[in-house]
Amino acid sequence: MLNLVWLKSFITLVQHRSFQAAANHLGIAQPTISQHIQKLEEQLEVLLIRRGKAGCEPTRAALALMPFALSMLRLDERAREAVTGTSLRVGASSNIGIYMLQPHVRTFIDRQAVPDVELVIDNNPAIARQLTSGELDIAVMEWWHPKPGFQAHDWKQEPVVLIVPPDHPCAGLNQIDRETLAGMTLLGGEPGTGTGRLLANFFGGSGPFPEVSMQLGSTEAVKQAVKAGLGISLVLAAAVSEEVHTGTLRAIPVSDPGLAKELMVICPEAIARHPPVSTFVSHLCH
Repeated sequence: MLNLVWLKSFITLVQHRSFQAAANHLGIAQPTISQHIQKLEEQLEVLLIRRGKAGCEPTRAALALMPFALSMLRLDERAREAVTGTSLRVGASSNIGIYMLQPHVRTFIDRQAVPDVELVIDNNPAIARQLTSGELDIAVMEWWHPKPGFQAHDWKQEPVVLIVPPDHPCAGLNQIDRETLAGMTLLGGEPGTGTGRLLANFFGGSGPFPEVSMQLGSTEAVKQAVKAGLGISLVLAAAVSEEVHTGTLRAIPVSDPGLAKELMVICPEAIARHPPVSTFVSHLCH
């Protein structure tokens, strides 16, 4: 197995590009850093660092190793925190983390007096990867593919609404039906949110389906594009509550059977019954 001490020296050396600077940063002797790198290179049977008069440069193999080394050190830190129960690392997919979850984190900190809660916001696939690799204690997500060793809890059902600018022909509608929606062209948002899967279930396997004119990469980009008159889109209702309140966007619900996402809270089974994971799940779901 790779030695975490050697990996720490390796990471520090790559970041500082100098054996002496890396040694100073870690508070150890320069020959010790050299020994760690040599042992790591011998174990992996590759050259990691090219030494030269101008300093040192990581090889291609070193750059390939870097993300794994960083992940292993993060996991070491997470393991130490987990056994003490003094911290909680919560991941959230972008729309949930930006528009919905943060007030719940605030009230949890206030009520439970947990000393350290870290909120990580990223796209849904990235949060899923971090959860399964052990970098997160809990994830709150728009979709989750069940995996052994993890528990999933229903959090809430959040409506998906059609957003249009105030001067759009549909702005006066109280709701929009499935057939009308199917004939529209929509701006695409962040990939990996499960919206495509949701629409496939809503419209059925044979469609027809709305067309997608752009893939803008985030809900914030979609909202700005709709405000600018570049198109219309589907988003979580919570993502546009402020814009609806101020009148810069109009949110139109989809008529029966409606369109909504089932948001979930997922955690590893091994820590599901232990605080602070159990208390956070209970705080959200009950």
